Amino acid sequence: MTRVKRGNVARKRRKQVLKLATGFRGSSSKLFRTAQQQTMKALSYSYRDRQQKKREFCGLWITRLNAAARFYGLNYNEFRHNLKKAGIQLNRKVLSQVALRDPAAFEQLVFLVKN
Repeated sequence: MTRVKRGNVARKRRKQVLKLATGFRGSSSKLFRTAQQQTMKALSYSYRDRQQKKREFCGLWITRLNAAARFYGLNYNEFRHNLKKAGIQLNRKVLSQVALRDPAAFEQLVFLVKN
C-alpha cells in the first residue's frame, strides 16, 4: 500500500482550530493540542448557552410581569389567564416591555383584564 502524507490536509485542519482559538490565553491559542481541547469546550459551552440565554430572558420577563401585575393586585398567573380569556394575544417579551416603558398602557391592559 502506498504511503499517504497528510501534509496539506493536516495543516489546514490545524490552522482552522488555531484560528478558532484566537483570543484564548496562553498556550490555548498557540499550541494545537491545548487549542483543540479549549475550542471543543468553548463550542460546547456556546451551544449550551444559546439555549440557556432564551430560558434566562423568559424568566426575566416573567419576573417583571409578576412585579407589575402585583402592583395592581394580581399575580402573574392570574394576569396571563385573564389575558387569554380576554383574547389579548401578546407575548411575555412585549408585555414586559409595555410594563417597563409605558406604565399607563399597562394599567389599561390590567383594567381590561380585570373587567
